[in-house]
Amino acid sequence: MQGYIDCHCHLSAGDFDDDIEDVILQAKKAGVVALLAVAEHSGEFEKIMQLSQRFPGFVMACLGVHPVQGQDPENPRGSVVQDLDAAIPLIEKYSDHIVAIGEVGLDFTPRVVNSDEGKESQRQVLIRQAEIAKQLNLPLNVHSRSAGRPTIQLLKEQGVENVLLHAFDGKPSVAMEGVRAGYFFSIPPSIVRSEQKQKLVKQLPLEYMCLETDSPALGPEKRVRNEPRNITISAEYIARIKGVPVEKVMEVTTLNALRLFPKLKTFIKL
Repeated sequence: MQGYIDCHCHLSAGDFDDDIEDVILQAKKAGVVALLAVAEHSGEFEKIMQLSQRFPGFVMACLGVHPVQGQDPENPRGSVVQDLDAAIPLIEKYSDHIVAIGEVGLDFTPRVVNSDEGKESQRQVLIRQAEIAKQLNLPLNVHSRSAGRPTIQLLKEQGVENVLLHAFDGKPSVAMEGVRAGYFFSIPPSIVRSEQKQKLVKQLPLEYMCLETDSPALGPEKRVRNEPRNITISAEYIARIKGVPVEKVMEVTTLNALRLFPKLKTFIKL
């Protein structure tokens, strides 16, 4: 099929509240045929489901609890676990209408977590969501900041087969461990200013790549709102690195997304 799939964006972010219609229109004009709107905490779930109903066949919902963003600054200990307790019944309620569990994962950035206890708490939250994903036969849309190898290892240990590692910030050699496990990697427009992501794309096989924007973050320019329409920037840069036509990148990454997220086929018009 002709068109791009944005496999990871935050369409429910307040940055888009004032002009969501135009953001969707511009994405479609850029050739986007579907986008996966991910959640960070249970408080976003209803908004994401409403967006998927408002833009049927285009906005696809992913529900999950982020390892960090679900925290209450006044009560960082245990708050993500508490949010997951609230999230699970909603994930089960909407299971027929979502295409993945996400955004989930691990974030071992030193300023975020500086204890073994904190890391173990994140692992347990991810394990619970991995179990839900397997029960519901849904893929995981995964965050792994400063935790590439631990995330891949945990997912392998849990027997998770269908995984998208979004905006992976680890070494290419670590990413290849994910490739060997059959995992996919999505590349954001920030590749134009990230030597790490350029090295990653150089080594990753195109057959294990998808596209994302992570909008409103990870755009081509710092501190400028990113949008789904910028998916073309990711595709063009990958094409340049791989030495293939951009149409080839579009075709392969879209087929990869349809393979990883099979429920997309029931929601979008092919």
